[in-house]
This record gives sequence, structure tokens and C-alpha cells, in this order.
Amino acid sequence: MPQFIQPIIILIVFFVIWYFLLIRPQKKKEDDINKMRSSVDVGDYVTTIGGFVGRVVKAREDVVWIECGPDKVKLKIVRWGISAKKSPGEEETAE
Repeated sequence: MPQFIQPIIILIVFFVIWYFLLIRPQKKKEDDINKMRSSVDVGDYVTTIGGFVGRVVKAREDVVWIECGPDKVKLKIVRWGISAKKSPGEEETAE
């Protein structure tokens, strides 16, 4: 084997390992989060990246309105600002 091929093979193996250990799991996680955000519907309980927790009262393509607090304050939130979603049955048991 020529001497210059061995470092190239080592680099290729390194990049393959790097892809399977770091890049691929991150893309899978992003896809799961995007799927969760697109499935948010009226009646779901959501937590925003800012820490607000509330129930979705209106949902559009890119924006959702959540109702939170004892005064039922409505907040307009963009979908990418949602960090977690719970179905209505899960929220009641958590409290």
C-alpha cells in the first residue's frame, strides 16, 4: 500500500465515525422536535423555551396562542418557541 493512502483512509474513517456519533443523532433529534412542534393542536399543553406553560387555544401555521395563569392571559407564540408538549390527560396528572 502506498504511503500516502493510509492517512487518507484514517481521515475517512474519522469522518464516518464523527458522522454516526455526532451529526446523525443531532439531525434525528431536530426532526423529532420539528415533528412535535408541527403536531401541536388546540387543547394541548405546551411549555415554551422561555418557560411559559399553558394550553393552546388557537393554532395557525407558524403561530399559536396559549392561555396561561389564573387570569387566562393569552400569549401569541411562534411554533419554534415551543420546547415541550403534553396531551390534556398528562397535564392533569402532573399537577
